[in-house]
Amino acid sequence: MRGLRGLSGLMRTKPEQAPEHSMDPRAGEREDSFRHSVIDNAVYVDGERVDSPLSLGDAIASLRSRPGAMAWIGLYRPEEAELIKAAEEFGLHELAIEDAIVAHQRPKADRYGGTLFVVLRAAQYLDKPEKVAFGELHVFVGPDFVLTVRHSEAPDLSKVRRRMESDPDLLRQGPQAVLYAILDAVVDGYAPVVAGLQNDIDEIEVQVFGGDPAAPRRIYALSREVIEFQRATSPLVPMLDGFIAGSPKYGVNEELQRYLRDVSDHAITVTERVAGFRQMLQDILIVNSTLVSQQQNEEMTKLTTTSIAQGDEVKKISAWAAILFAPTLVGTIYGMNFDHMPELHWWLGYPVAIMLMGLVCLTLYLVFKRRDWL
Repeated sequence: MRGLRGLSGLMRTKPEQAPEHSMDPRAGEREDSFRHSVIDNAVYVDGERVDSPLSLGDAIASLRSRPGAMAWIGLYRPEEAELIKAAEEFGLHELAIEDAIVAHQRPKADRYGGTLFVVLRAAQYLDKPEKVAFGELHVFVGPDFVLTVRHSEAPDLSKVRRRMESDPDLLRQGPQAVLYAILDAVVDGYAPVVAGLQNDIDEIEVQVFGGDPAAPRRIYALSREVIEFQRATSPLVPMLDGFIAGSPKYGVNEELQRYLRDVSDHAITVTERVAGFRQMLQDILIVNSTLVSQQQNEEMTKLTTTSIAQGDEVKKISAWAAILFAPTLVGTIYGMNFDHMPELHWWLGYPVAIMLMGLVCLTLYLVFKRRDWL
């Protein structure tokens, strides 16, 4: 177990305790912390629970003392030391333990000798914030044990355990049956998420066609959730296909294989729905962009029409101002009080001035009318 010793070296080393300190009641703090991360320990014989140990060490001892027994150990956010201890007792591979410690893994299934290591991503739809919360579950499946490590609240494995304990015939089939039940619970948990995402998409469609300016932001946020959900679900189909294909090799009976095929069918349905959601969101985003562009074009058309109308009004005002300016100019000239203005003493001066003003106004009117200014 060279690799496990290397992992142990990552932990803070403590000096050797003095004899008087070894009798300190606080010396049991580490074992107590182990108990805090243990959600449920059980040892089963022939599909029936025969023991419920309080600690990891007790569970291992109980398992070893009962031939043909199976231990199902559930841990919630365990400490690194506890995982290393479990690895030493069950012979778990150091790479699998490292993944379980670091977490944030994509769904996968790796086999290390006689132990199967499975990573699953559970999902839960939160109604109030309308968001999808993701959880991570690590499952170690050995010949006579199942070790589950949860790093989040979801999934709730207590329901899985109650289901299995209520069906001794299924639980009697051993660790592979427990793995099936966990896979089935995780995949069934995707159904409310699919329904919630479908409802969100329907609401977004109403927002888009209603012209809500907040729609693009919500489309982007929902697209991120759908992509994350797709990452959680898409690896399950090939994973389950691999389990089904390897069932004869690892002694999985036909009844359990049928159960696995049923889970695979549900997983395929979920992945197809999620892929459809992603395409729908892309289409909605394109439609939203088209509607926004169309609205902008309509607004530009209105502005252009308004500008043209304003220009016509300005031309009319300018034309009438020019027409009225001509008689004003003539009247202003002949209204000057000069003594030497021959036209003032000409008996035809007044009618000629009036005719001149009228002729100029008529000429300007015809010119502007021809240019469509009037």
